[in-house]
Amino acid sequence: MFQSQLSTKHLLGIKYINRDDIDLICKTAAEFKEIINRPIKKVPSLRDVTIANVFFENSTRTRISFELAERRLSADVINFTASSSSVSKGETLLDTIHNILAMKVDMVVMRHPAPGAHHFLARHIDANIINAGDGTHEHPTQALLDAFSIQEILGSVEGKKVVIVGDILHSRVALSNIYCLNKMGAEVKVCGPPTLIPRYIESLGAKVEPDIRKALAWCDVANVLRIQLERQDIRYIPSLREYSLYYGINRQMLESLNKEVVIMHPGPINRGVELTSDVADSGQAIILDQVENGVAIRMAILYLLAGRVEGS
Repeated sequence: MFQSQLSTKHLLGIKYINRDDIDLICKTAAEFKEIINRPIKKVPSLRDVTIANVFFENSTRTRISFELAERRLSADVINFTASSSSVSKGETLLDTIHNILAMKVDMVVMRHPAPGAHHFLARHIDANIINAGDGTHEHPTQALLDAFSIQEILGSVEGKKVVIVGDILHSRVALSNIYCLNKMGAEVKVCGPPTLIPRYIESLGAKVEPDIRKALAWCDVANVLRIQLERQDIRYIPSLREYSLYYGINRQMLESLNKEVVIMHPGPINRGVELTSDVADSGQAIILDQVENGVAIRMAILYLLAGRVEGS
């Protein structure tokens, strides 16, 4: 029997939800994607629900995607950024959130540099919490929109071969994707410089392929990540130029394969580093589809966590 509601009150990470949750989110997102492609894109599903977007780290795509999803559902939206708040004056995370909740907020979408910050909040407040990224730990909504995008273009995720390329060590996207893809029955490999591959990666269910050409020849989908220099306190690679020479994906490389590989990227793209422009802008790349699907996935998550499921 198909699961009709989420098994959890919060979305803290892919690690803490099950396959039925993922299937329900994707099914609901498909329904919302139809709605947001109509002339009238707004539905009253979350009217009278107040959602706070609380971002302690800079964000463009994720914050805008969540805000658009919330407004498409007719929710009341409060945007909070740490740089212009009392956090800069020394206010604690819990005090900040309690002050926001005092304004009768029902849900909190939060990005925070500290891994586990969302778990801490979940133990202390009653509102629904959605993890929009916590340090180098997880980014669950990105993994869900990636899985939804693969499912949409290839028919299913089950049995597909997916390689995640790039800075695996510092990427919350990589970790959430590995959890999500494994739960959906895909085979997962990672590819990148040895210094940017965590030693424990195989214990998470991902194999290591150090050669980018072999990785591309093996996979159905390549999810390409950027090098996160802002998270590197020491130099893990000699230079971006050298990284591009050994791990950058170009048109010639893809044309040498006897198949067509789907190219994904969570953004922002460092053109000429991890992908050349003729790859990023090609028909094989579904990067803009991921952006569109991000709104539908986040609408589904907000809707389901708010408990607005038919028959519930």
